[in-house]
Order: sequence, then structure tokens, then C-alpha cells
Amino acid sequence: MGNKISVIVGAQWGDEGKGKITDLLSQDSEFVVRFQGGNNAGHTLKVDGIVYKLHLVPSGILHSHTTCILGTGMVIDPKTLCEEIEALDKKGFIREQNLLISENAHIIFPYHIAMDEALTNHQGKLAAGSTKRGIAPVCADKMYRHGIRMVDLIEPEIFKEKLTTAYKFNSDILEKVFNINLGITEEEIYNVYIEYAQKLKRFITNTDLALYKASKENKKILFEGAQGFSLDIDHGIYPHTTSTNTVAGNIHIGGGNHWNQEKKVIGVVKAYVSRVGTSPFPTELLDELGEKLREEGQEYGTTTGRPRRIGWLDLVQLRKAIRVNGITEIALTKLDILGCLKELRVCTAYDISGKLVKETPSSLTKFRDARPIYATFDCWDRTSQEHIKEFLKEGYGALPIKMRAYIEFIEESLGCPINIISLGPDREETLIKKI
Repeated sequence: MGNKISVIVGAQWGDEGKGKITDLLSQDSEFVVRFQGGNNAGHTLKVDGIVYKLHLVPSGILHSHTTCILGTGMVIDPKTLCEEIEALDKKGFIREQNLLISENAHIIFPYHIAMDEALTNHQGKLAAGSTKRGIAPVCADKMYRHGIRMVDLIEPEIFKEKLTTAYKFNSDILEKVFNINLGITEEEIYNVYIEYAQKLKRFITNTDLALYKASKENKKILFEGAQGFSLDIDHGIYPHTTSTNTVAGNIHIGGGNHWNQEKKVIGVVKAYVSRVGTSPFPTELLDELGEKLREEGQEYGTTTGRPRRIGWLDLVQLRKAIRVNGITEIALTKLDILGCLKELRVCTAYDISGKLVKETPSSLTKFRDARPIYATFDCWDRTSQEHIKEFLKEGYGALPIKMRAYIEFIEESLGCPINIISLGPDREETLIKKI
């Protein structure tokens, strides 16, 4: 853990178990930073048998020594954030100066949520399967340059001025293009959001400067990504993506500084694949096997509760994730879930119109036509709690031979070490192979 800057990113389509890995590594971090996304993401943590579900606040909030930051690159729904802070405060997790919100982060409004639903219906089979939390429209308003930031929320006059412009723009589109009545006036939004401002203003600050000072003081900073690589707006399976950059390089923009020192970039990889939303999915399991894995792994969205689509591990997807993110090591999660199977498959390449392809194509036509080429493995027996305790005590060599064969095949195929192995949902059910 010698690096002062560490980054955790999802290497698949999200829901890889980043929350647990962030919570684990926060034990050795002084700052934990969310650098992109909004409440379209959710991290589920299990600590001492208690489950915590977070949507905006970084997973490091459960540690008393960390300062958690909602960074400049985030888009924030104040209603959700106020509810989350209130719930955490009741459990004693909100303390003086341990939660900071970037004054430059953009704000989600009711018209963004309405626009999100309208756009999803309009896009049809090219839609991303949006969570309908307003993410794409708030990012669009940001680029149109009539977005509203957290700093505006605590300055009533400028907030009113900006809201008038943004409200008219969005409500006109909803009414004149989509024939949708927003159902809430500009004044009503203003009054509600001024109340949110009163609750949040003590947290809102220049987080870019706070992180700059922390870096100068050689503090350990952990960046927590949301969603996954294949949802990145530029490098993912476009247009079936989110609306922010999920890649590790975005820490410089979303964190408001340039960290040019050596970084540890941890790609979190689920031992199979899950996907919430719409897109081609080459290794998807549409049979009883997929349903079995869904139930065993409790694969339902933290934010929406939607059942996740399930598929075999896809090394084609991971090759690009490692290359673009500069992933230095992998945290492999949910290995324990695969113990319910007799046989495992891993996609090593695609067959696209008779051609062997080992890199994810940018062409949507080709990606739709991709057929997986599999390597097959025998599975290990189910891991009981006693087995897990033994593995944690004895180390990597105590893992079942078949499990190690699966792990080592992934390492060799990707040229990237797997140093963190999750054997269960609880924080302590994690084997550190090499740090």
C-alpha cells in the first residue's frame, strides 16, 4: 500500500463490487473521493453483518479517520443526498469535516428526471436502459452552459437567475417536443431547493483545493469510481453507456488536480459478468443457468432493484479496460458464487463474421454480431464459512486447485495480476494475495 494515490474502477458494466473494495482499502486511506457519476450508481457494503447501501456518499464514510469528498465531476440530486446524509448521521457516520461536497458539482433537477424518461422512450433500442435519475440531461445542461452548480445553490440570487433560464429551456422541450407537462413550477422548485441548500451548505466547499493541499501534505488519497468501464461515454459500448467518463484518467478532472506521481489503479472484476440496462451482451446467459447465478449472487440493482442480466466472464471486454484505465492490478469478486456450478466458461475472443477478434470493436454492427469463443473449466465445490476462514488464515495456496486454475488463467490471459480476491460479501471475507 505504498502508493499515495490509488484509484478503484469497475472493469466491466458496473456492479462489480467496487463498494466493498473501496471500503476495504479505505482502512489505509485518509481521503476517499467520488470523481464522477451520480445516484445512478449504488454501492452495497456489508460490515459486521450489517448491510449499507450508498448512492452518492463515498464508501469510505464508514471509517472514522477518512475525509470523504463528492468531487467536481459528480452530478448530484440534492434530495437523494440529503436523505443519505440524514440516514448516515443517525448512525453516527457524519462528523465534523469528514464529508465535503465540491462547489463545482452540477445539480439534478426534476426537469432532468422527466427529460431522462422522455429521451429513453424516444431512443428505443438505441437507449442505454437509463436508471431515469436525470444523469444524461444534467450532463447535457452542463455542456449547454446553463447548468446549475452546488455553489449556485447557496447563493439565492444567482440560483434564481440560472434556474429561470434552465427551467424554461427544459420545460419548453418537454411540452413542445414530447408533449409532457412537467407538473411543477419554477417557483416550487426554487423553494424546495433552497431548503436543500440550508441542509447542505455546511458541506459545500472548494474540494479541488482541499485535495491539492492533501496531496502536498503527502496524504493517502483513494479515488472511488462509479459504474464500469464499458459504460464510459467515450470508451464504452456507445450509445449504451452512462453520460460521464468512468475511466481512471478522469480523476484529474473529477478531482480537480493533476496527480502525476505513480498511481495504483485497481480494476474490480466480477468472476462472471452482470449488466443492468440495454446493449448487446455477447456472453449473456438467457437460460436457467443465468437465473441460478442471478439468485445465488443476488444480482439486483442497488439503485433501482432491477434484475441484472448475467453472463460468462468476458476477457475481450477486460483487455480494453486494462489498457485504457492503466489498471495495475485486479480485485476479483464473487468467486464464492460460482461454487454453485459444475462447469465454468470464459470468453477469450469473439467470432465476428467468421473472423477471430480479441479486442472490443467500436462498430455497433460488429458488436451486435459478436459470438463468444469460450475456454471451459471444471468448477470447485461450494465454499462454506469454515472454508473461507481457512483460506483467509492459510493464504492463497489454500484455495481449491480448480479455483486457482481459474484465477491464474485470467491473470495470464490479461497480463495483469489478481492481488485481491473476494470470497464473500463481508469486508473481512477478502484475501490479499500480494500488496
